[in-house]
Amino acid sequence: MLKKTLSSEGSVSNDLALMTDTLEELLKSSGDLSDQRYIDLKKKAEQILHDVSYRVNKTSNDYYANMKKTAYCMDDYLHEKPWHGVGIGAVLGLLAGLLLIHR
Repeated sequence: MLKKTLSSEGSVSNDLALMTDTLEELLKSSGDLSDQRYIDLKKKAEQILHDVSYRVNKTSNDYYANMKKTAYCMDDYLHEKPWHGVGIGAVLGLLAGLLLIHR
C-alpha cells in the first residue's frame, strides 16, 4: 500500500505524481469488488483526486486574483505617471530590438 500522503506544502506536480501512482496501482489490482485492498485503493484514489482538484482550483484562483490585483496597481501607476510608462516601454522596446539583432 502507498505510504505517501498529500501535504499542504507539497507542490501540485508531486500531488499529481502521487495521484498517478495510486491510480496505476488501483488499475493493476484485481478489480474484485470483494477485495479489501481494491476497495481501500479506490477510496484513496478518489480522495487524492478530490484533494488535487481542490488544490489546483484554489491555486489557479489565487494566481488569477493576484494577477488581477497587479494589473490594477500597474494601471493606477501608469495613470498617475504616464511618462514613466513611456520610458519603460521604450526601454523594453530597445531590449527586444537588441535581442533580435543578436539572433
